[in-house]
Amino acid sequence: MEAYEATPPMVECENLVKIYKTKDIEVLALQGLEVRIDKGELMAIIGNSGSGKSTFLNMIGGLDRPSAGHLIVDGKNLFKLSDRELVDYKRRTVGFVWQNNARNLVPYLTAWQNVQMPMLFDKGAKKKQRALELLEMVGLAHKKNSRLAQLSGGEQQRIAVAIALSNRPKLLLADEPTGNLDHQNGLEVMSLLKRSVEEFCLTLIV
Repeated sequence: MEAYEATPPMVECENLVKIYKTKDIEVLALQGLEVRIDKGELMAIIGNSGSGKSTFLNMIGGLDRPSAGHLIVDGKNLFKLSDRELVDYKRRTVGFVWQNNARNLVPYLTAWQNVQMPMLFDKGAKKKQRALELLEMVGLAHKKNSRLAQLSGGEQQRIAVAIALSNRPKLLLADEPTGNLDHQNGLEVMSLLKRSVEEFCLTLIV
């Protein structure tokens, strides 16, 4: 009987450690984390404030370098990526949705322009069309010319999902995406994130 290799995971970490150092203090933000997240999986990470959830997402997203351990994302060893390779990784592999809407959207740009932002350095002339399709997907094509101040919190977060999807990432990271929303808007955003996983064959970590 022919043997088949198991599909490699999207995220694999062993004994992952993150230490923040200043001149006078050293803080252990994450110690000995071990986890495997398969491609297409939806994983929720739950823990107390200060337990290292955001630190973990930042390391997976290439925003922060691990201090020790083993971290592979989509076959890439994040310990060994050069600064240039890390920029390319962040552009092509990961999409982020933040809790704070001000981190997701540029306030003086319209919704349509915001969704185009991650595609600025891509070749081709279909950025505007893709941005419009994503706004339609999140149900806000009619708000394409609205700026941050003209959108409700729920609308801003739905546009943030569109922005995160614009570069066709393989991995979507959502750091407390419903933390500033009421119950109904929170349910809508979570439903949208789940639908994105199915439609675009993503891995989602919340």
